[in-house]
This record gives sequence, C-alpha cells and structure tokens, in this order.
Amino acid sequence: MSTRAEEIQKTLEIEILSGKLPPGSRLEETELSERFECSRTPIREALRQLASEALITMRSRQPATVVALSGRKLLEMFQVMAELEGLCARLAARRATPQQIARLRATQDELRGTLDSSQIDSFYDINRRFHELVYEASQNEFLADQTRSLRNRVSIYRKMVTQKVRRRLDTVEEHEQVIDAIERGDGEAADKAMSAHVNLLGEQMLDLIALFPEPAETAE
Repeated sequence: MSTRAEEIQKTLEIEILSGKLPPGSRLEETELSERFECSRTPIREALRQLASEALITMRSRQPATVVALSGRKLLEMFQVMAELEGLCARLAARRATPQQIARLRATQDELRGTLDSSQIDSFYDINRRFHELVYEASQNEFLADQTRSLRNRVSIYRKMVTQKVRRRLDTVEEHEQVIDAIERGDGEAADKAMSAHVNLLGEQMLDLIALFPEPAETAE
C-alpha cells in the first residue's frame, strides 16, 4: 500500500509531466499542505522524491520549483534522448517478438485515429505508449529505465511540440519507418529512424525554445 507521501508525489509527477504544472511553477509547502490536507512531513518527502528524479529544483529557504531548462540544456538532452531511443529501436529490431511487433502496429493505427486537432492529449498519450513498446521490445530493462527517466525530464517540452499539426503528421510517418525497420530486423535502420524521429533540429528546436522563457542559471 502506498504511503501518503507516495500518493502526493505521484499526483504532482503527473501534473508536471502533463504540463498542468509547467516549468518554473512554484511548489509552496504551505499551499500543498492545505491542498492535500496533510502535514508538511509527507509534502517534504514527496518533494524530495521529485527532486531525486530531477523534475523539481529545491533550494534552501526557497520554494521548490518545477525544473525549467535552458535552450542549450534542452538541446543536449534531446541529443542524448535520440541516442538512447535509437539504441532501444536497434535492440528491438533484433529481439522483438511477433506479438510485440503486432502491438506496435496496433498502437500506430490507434495513433493515426487521433490526428484530429481536438485530440492532442490522446495523441500524446498513445505516442508515449508507442515508445514504451519499443523500450519493452529492446528487452533491456536498464536501458528502458534510463531512457524513460530522461524522457520524463523533457516530457512537457515534447508535448508542446506535438501540438503542431505538421509535427503530428510527421510523427506518424516516422513511426512507420521505425516499425518497418524493426519488422525487417534491420537494427541499423531502426536506430537511424528512431534517432532522427526523436532529435529536434533546426526550426523545430527554435520553435520549442520560443515557447518558454529562458530560465535563470540556477534553475538547472
């Protein structure tokens, strides 16, 4: 059974990853205590856990804040993310079972059905599930955990990108290239397709950075 601190931590984590608590949001202990109707002890435990996951920043005598990334840090993280997801796809091409490939196909079909502009949240959730299936198909639990951890840190930024219609259309086509390569057992092609899909370059990155104010140096 989860503790009160774990319940609070999970609730706040969902709100951070969904963008309900955007980068730079302040997490005041007093306000959180009133909201969750509990003492500050479980609040502090929950915040410490979120800090350990690099989702929030905690500084002495200041409220915790949701991590806000500079353009440079974001670019670096997406570059690493692309390498990790590419490796997941490479391993999936070698290890995926027919059942896992079928689930990727089914999820891709589901994703196509959410291209309507009113279904952004559904598109994002199904897209995340697609990537989880690739992690699973890599059959490398440590790699999957590391990839998922980094994905969570850039989650809200990735969600902002998917709000663009052109990006959602591109995502579906890029997924098709990844699935085809995995189905053929072509690890190199799967790696290349997934890395290109995840990495944000040129105008995509500039558009993303423009959506958020540049954080103070200490926010990282």
